[in-house]
Amino acid sequence: MSLNDALAKAKELGGLDVVLINENSDPPVAKIVDYSKFRYEKEKKAKELKKNSKATEIKEVKMSYKIDVHDYGVRIKNASKFISQGNRVKCTVMFKGREVQHDNLGFDLLNRMAEDMTKICIMEGKPKREGRNLSCILSPRPEVTKAVNDKKRADERAKKKNKNLEKEARMKKDDDDDNNDEIVGSMKNEDNDDNIDDDEDGDLGSLDDLLGDDGSDDLFN
Repeated sequence: MSLNDALAKAKELGGLDVVLINENSDPPVAKIVDYSKFRYEKEKKAKELKKNSKATEIKEVKMSYKIDVHDYGVRIKNASKFISQGNRVKCTVMFKGREVQHDNLGFDLLNRMAEDMTKICIMEGKPKREGRNLSCILSPRPEVTKAVNDKKRADERAKKKNKNLEKEARMKKDDDDDNNDEIVGSMKNEDNDDNIDDDEDGDLGSLDDLLGDDGSDDLFN
């Protein structure tokens, strides 16, 4: 479809827009859509992707090619913890002086580590030399990364839910306080009315005391 035909079709469909999707394809790919809605959906997807993505860190575990069994277990435990948190791990074998001639043992050690943790990670490329050291990068498997992101989203939902519950509790408390204030105010008004009635009765009593029974009768007769 030519550009003119696409524009005419978009106008016919209710004043829609022709949006270029892929200009590098042959022929270029375009869509007839409402541009405002298209831009909103695109921004929404980008925001969701950014929200779900986890900024990974590169942790590092170092060791000698002559590492013993216990220390090797500690390195495996630490690397597994980092990977389970969604981080990448740099495994480094260090050589001192003439030890570098045993670099084949370093390659074997790094490959062994990758194999021992193959359920949760994969090795990026092959071990490479960095000066006197050998190193490799281990990355979490997709299912590990997904589990980390799912847990993060669940924690965010739980935090948001707790925040809403706290907000509702505060609003309920404020309403209860307002109701209590109204009740107290009403009780005070009733007490004031009673005091006024008592004062009026007291004034009449005082007048009778001053004039006496006969005096009051003479005054009003």
